[in-house]
Amino acid sequence: MQLVTASLTDRGGRPRNEDSFGDWSSERLYYCVVADGAGGHGGGDVASRLVVDSVLADLRYLTVAELPPTGERLASALTHANENIVEEQLRGNGNEKDMRSTAVLLAIDRDCGTAAWAHCGDTRLYCFRHGGISARTRDHSMVQEMVDAHLLAAEEMRHHPRRNVLYAALGTRDPLQIASVAGTFALRDGDAFLICTDGLWEYADDAGIVDALAQAATPAAWLDALADKVRANASANHDNFTALAVWIGGDPEATELRVTPGAGPV
Repeated sequence: MQLVTASLTDRGGRPRNEDSFGDWSSERLYYCVVADGAGGHGGGDVASRLVVDSVLADLRYLTVAELPPTGERLASALTHANENIVEEQLRGNGNEKDMRSTAVLLAIDRDCGTAAWAHCGDTRLYCFRHGGISARTRDHSMVQEMVDAHLLAAEEMRHHPRRNVLYAALGTRDPLQIASVAGTFALRDGDAFLICTDGLWEYADDAGIVDALAQAATPAAWLDALADKVRANASANHDNFTALAVWIGGDPEATELRVTPGAGPV
């Protein structure tokens, strides 16, 4: 099974990029993760980097009995990342004691033709098939609960004044809410995944993401089109935004990593 990937991160209108992302690949397995830190004064970028490093290290040496990776196993990796953030909070300075991070983790098993994912917070995963959304993570947020309770229209959640109120984020000693796909998800040639922070999906609605995908010749072109939507519609001090795209099928050598000038560490 061939994969084509692309990634992009941008500091936006903020002085610091607190998003982090990373991936790892073997002949059989591919993992990628996007994390969005919070805490300010340096804490957010530390938390998000811890998430990325922790989950990739955790999953790199899965046993044969743990293959193919399941949503439940990925949720366990995020639980371990939460524990690592809490430990760092205890060792860190005042800037890091309240640091948190959202995260989405995607795993693909090329041999089995399956995917799995897990997430915490409002960093999202989308799966597209036949020109439509086949799967999408559900945000752990106040506005998502309002939409689910039919108190708010879905199109209103992106700019609601309480949109940033989260019910779950990594970096807590309290019971943690992590969601995952049940077991594995069977892949088909032509499927496309997008995982992105809220700094991107706030300004690119579902219809706009689907339209950009339909017009893009490569994953990199898709991300560029979405980044253009953010820059055209966002305020001057808009949030960092980061995205990873994974297409099932195509040229496996066409992998592209891009960081905009001043985007900061990834």
